[in-house]
Amino acid sequence: MSFRFQEINNRQDRRKVNLLWFGAAIASSTLIGGIAQAQTKPVPTNTAKASDSSLIQAIGSDPMLKRPQEKTAPARELSTESVLIQKIGQEKVIPATNKTAQNVTSVSQLSDVRPTDWAFTALQSLVERYGCIAGYPDRTYRGQRALSRYEFAAGLNACLDKINEIISAGLADKVSKEDLAALQKLQEEFAAELATLRGRVDALEAKTAKLEAQQFSTTTKLFGQAIFGLQGRTNNTSRIVGVSTPDTGTNLTLGSNVELTFLTQFDRRNVLLTGLSIGNISTAATGNSGFNNLFTRLGYESITGDTGNAVVLSDLTYRTLVTDNLAVIVGPAGVNPITVFRGPNRYQSAGQGSISLFAQRNPILGLGNTTGGVGFDWQISKTMSLQGVYAASAPATANGNGGLFGGNYTAGAQFVFAPVDPVDIALYYLHSYTNNAGLGRLNTGVGDDIVAINTLGGTLPTHTDAFGSTLNWRILPKLNFGGWVGFTSSTVNGLSGSVQTFNWMSYLTFPDLFKDGNLGGIYVGQLPKITGSDLSGNSNVPDYLSNPLSATSGAAAGGQSTATTHLEVFYRYRISNNISITPGLIFLFNPGNRTGSDTITIGAIRTTFTF
Repeated sequence: MSFRFQEINNRQDRRKVNLLWFGAAIASSTLIGGIAQAQTKPVPTNTAKASDSSLIQAIGSDPMLKRPQEKTAPARELSTESVLIQKIGQEKVIPATNKTAQNVTSVSQLSDVRPTDWAFTALQSLVERYGCIAGYPDRTYRGQRALSRYEFAAGLNACLDKINEIISAGLADKVSKEDLAALQKLQEEFAAELATLRGRVDALEAKTAKLEAQQFSTTTKLFGQAIFGLQGRTNNTSRIVGVSTPDTGTNLTLGSNVELTFLTQFDRRNVLLTGLSIGNISTAATGNSGFNNLFTRLGYESITGDTGNAVVLSDLTYRTLVTDNLAVIVGPAGVNPITVFRGPNRYQSAGQGSISLFAQRNPILGLGNTTGGVGFDWQISKTMSLQGVYAASAPATANGNGGLFGGNYTAGAQFVFAPVDPVDIALYYLHSYTNNAGLGRLNTGVGDDIVAINTLGGTLPTHTDAFGSTLNWRILPKLNFGGWVGFTSSTVNGLSGSVQTFNWMSYLTFPDLFKDGNLGGIYVGQLPKITGSDLSGNSNVPDYLSNPLSATSGAAAGGQSTATTHLEVFYRYRISNNISITPGLIFLFNPGNRTGSDTITIGAIRTTFTF
């Protein structure tokens, strides 16, 4: 029903006057959603939950959004967030809906209520004496709207609650007997509606509690990235195994790679990350030209190449803050130096950074191609941190070359420091063990990855020590200079001698080039190259590639005949906060680290969608 009020004659009794002004004011205090209620607390300015810790807030931002460039070794005030997952970003704060009622402290704040209005005095009394009036966000009251008995009962209940608060606070003298009598009369009149409303609230609270108890997690969030890649390279021949071999991987291709991450937060110090990957992008060649696959691979190819769109578990890790300065990560998938070590180069993302795999990070950080294990990140001070990791390539395999300690593994540590404010430096050491059939490998997938060969078959258990350093210098807010160097030394069980490789990279990146969120980049470097090899047993790779048909192939010591130079330029253009397009060109001079190989030109257009 709706209420219609008549003017009140001064000769009417006081009880009736009080009853009507309570009814008039309450009937006019209907909320936007169609139900009247008092609002005594400030309206929140955003929807971010107070229970959300910085672990959640550090995850899920669009990496294209402009934000200050943090130090690689963050200050103490950032220690409440897991530094292991800082790179995933910051949670977006969404403005509150404009449909929230606004509390008023004076009737003058209501723009459509005038002193000449017949209910002005009643409203003024309710606002100033009891504070149980709420208006619209635009500071209007809209007192001419009709309301139902339930809406009126809700408004009455709000004023009852407010007066009960006043009485409970020992301020009963602030409430007149006439007001209490009027309220009692109204309460009796609307007893049925008030009981119904309270029953609805109780049922809603019980339902909410049941949902919270039964649902999987109140804080599981989904983040994702979808990449569409159009790529191809020029026809070329490479001087491999003593002959000129045509490249069989020059077709223009179009493919995709999708990564989904579920983040479940148990409390402000503990999170579980689950990652799924599906893709069909592969630039691999076949035959002898397949040696070039280690030099031409793109950074956004799926984890295992063309999986035929099969789903791959890419991450299953539990991450916790043991103390404010020490984080630990453990899991059967997604634990390796790349995910545990912090990178001074802030633009190494497959979807947002450089086009090639080589230009993303120092290749030795991928040593062993491991996946499951344990790592830690210790924030020593504001300008120094230390990370460590132990990971195996097949931690779930009980037999053969598997398990945490029975097969391929990588262990290492990284020290990061900032000698001056705009400079970040990382120093790292890694040791790995690999046991591949017929080949001794670093398992980085980049450059001279094969460091020993067994022409008679059988495995070549290989131990590798790797040393490297990465530097990033923020010369200007929109100009970064950086680079890295990496060195490895490998030995093979049962053979004398050793093999050394070396790689380096230098780069310039231009954040916000021509527009906020854009990124330009120029990278020049040398892919991993065998600089020396003196293994016994005809196992030296450079000699085998030069003389594969010789009876003494692989016997001569030495390094590769030349070095592959990598030149890459790209420009990431942000279409919106969630979409970017990145065209890029890559030039490989002397690919395969072989003299006489044709220059390879690779072109790509990468489109990235984030959500």
